[in-house]
Amino acid sequence: MISHTAAALERIYAQEEIKHKSFHDELTDLYNRRFFEEEKKRLDTKRQLPISLIMADVNGLKIINDSLGHKKGDELLIKTAKILQNSLRGEDIIARYGGDEFVILLPKTSKKMAHKVYRRIQQDCEKTGEDELPVSLEAGIATKNEIEEDIDGVLTKADDNMLQNKLTSSRSVKNKIIESLLNALGAKSDETKEHTQRMTKLARDLGEKEGLAPSELDKLALLAYLHDIGKTSIPEEILTKTGDLTDEEWKIMKNHPQRGYKIALASEEFAAVAKDILAHHKRWDGDGYPRGLKGEGIPYLARIITIVDAYDVMTSGRPYQQAVSKGEALTEVNKCAGSQFDPELAEKFVELMREGES
Repeated sequence: MISHTAAALERIYAQEEIKHKSFHDELTDLYNRRFFEEEKKRLDTKRQLPISLIMADVNGLKIINDSLGHKKGDELLIKTAKILQNSLRGEDIIARYGGDEFVILLPKTSKKMAHKVYRRIQQDCEKTGEDELPVSLEAGIATKNEIEEDIDGVLTKADDNMLQNKLTSSRSVKNKIIESLLNALGAKSDETKEHTQRMTKLARDLGEKEGLAPSELDKLALLAYLHDIGKTSIPEEILTKTGDLTDEEWKIMKNHPQRGYKIALASEEFAAVAKDILAHHKRWDGDGYPRGLKGEGIPYLARIITIVDAYDVMTSGRPYQQAVSKGEALTEVNKCAGSQFDPELAEKFVELMREGES
């Protein structure tokens, strides 16, 4: 009898688990889109009016996935789900609508009250601003006040409002995410703000000596700022290792230009230097990584950054390499002209630094 009872209970638990999974999102454990659609129909009654809907979209998920990996992206979605849950009442319905979108149905809630709910959510998001994974949302709100209104039309209006708000704030939000990633990189490696500032100045000086237009000088400064953004995905133990990297570690390290390229492409503002980021470890003779370009086929700004980056690393040092004097570094730049560096740019850079010394 005990055996039969245990088997029956197992079947009940299995059925309950199947039922739970059929209505819940596997990652966040929120309701899924299927359940939301059913509840939307059930609650679409006069007694529940006014009904407000909030469509919310996670900002910068693609940047997090491309820079820190999809596991971190999943952590961001789970973190977002918890913030949303903690901000709502028991009778409210929240679901993961798909990808990085969440939808909230608020029965018996005016548009004014819905905006208060969203402000509460925003305040909780702001508390994560200094976290490794800060939560940032963009949302659209719409309300059904009359029974004749189509609830699907109201949902579409909330979605349209979200997209409009996202277009307005997208650039500043992505800038903040990139800045957060760079700060995190600086905290775990030698890619410090000082390194970036020195590179920006040297690159601008060389660019001015080459007669670049102001717009190109601005791109060069942006490239200096973002050139190693792909390293955000590399473990700290590899970035700070004092000995030689293993073949596997070196493979991971050499992948950072491609990752940086993908991160830059995720933002319209940074896309202008994506190809330069991809090529900033290319060598004039065709070696370097990733393979495929050499000589004048390498983007011009990337050739400048390659020289400036190498010089600053030599003179400031790294865990795997002691710093050398400026004179020794310039000798090395001369020595590598025509192999690692663009020979004309290398000559101009050495001239520039010699002029600065005199």
